[in-house]
Amino acid sequence: MIENKDFEDQNFSKNPLEKGEYEDCRFINCNFANADLSNMSFTDCEFIGCHFSLTKIKHAVLNDVYFSNCKLLGIHFNDCDDLFLSVSFNNCNLELSVFYNLTLKKMLFKDCNLTGVDFTETNLTGSTFQNCNLKNTLFQSTILERVDFKSAYNISLDPDNNKMKHAKFSKDNIAGLLDKYQLSIA
Repeated sequence: MIENKDFEDQNFSKNPLEKGEYEDCRFINCNFANADLSNMSFTDCEFIGCHFSLTKIKHAVLNDVYFSNCKLLGIHFNDCDDLFLSVSFNNCNLELSVFYNLTLKKMLFKDCNLTGVDFTETNLTGSTFQNCNLKNTLFQSTILERVDFKSAYNISLDPDNNKMKHAKFSKDNIAGLLDKYQLSIA
């Protein structure tokens, strides 16, 4: 087990990260693009300013992991070990990532680009999308109860195909709930 270690300016695309369990570690400005983190474990770790495009995370454990200012393009979080999956995102680009069929209660997405992200059949109960771009984000058979969308923008979702009891919206973004009707709202 690797504990309490900082990794800074490392290129793990060229020199793979040693397989193992990482606890209370910080990864700062590291490149994980196209890297394979499968079957690895990260607990109470921080990733700051890292690049994760198309990184493989099959059966990886992400337990209390914090991502800040990271690029996480096309990541299949549904490939992770979902038993202990607990992550939060601040100012991250998660374009085209997949969270299919996961339980992500009380997740925090703050100032994130979630363009084209797939939340199909995901349980997001009590989560917050604070100042997030949800353009072309897919919510299908998703549990969105008590989700806070008040400051999110570019929302388009069908209330008939999602569970949305007590979800919170602002007057500015509620029009995205009517997109299927092709109305012109002024």
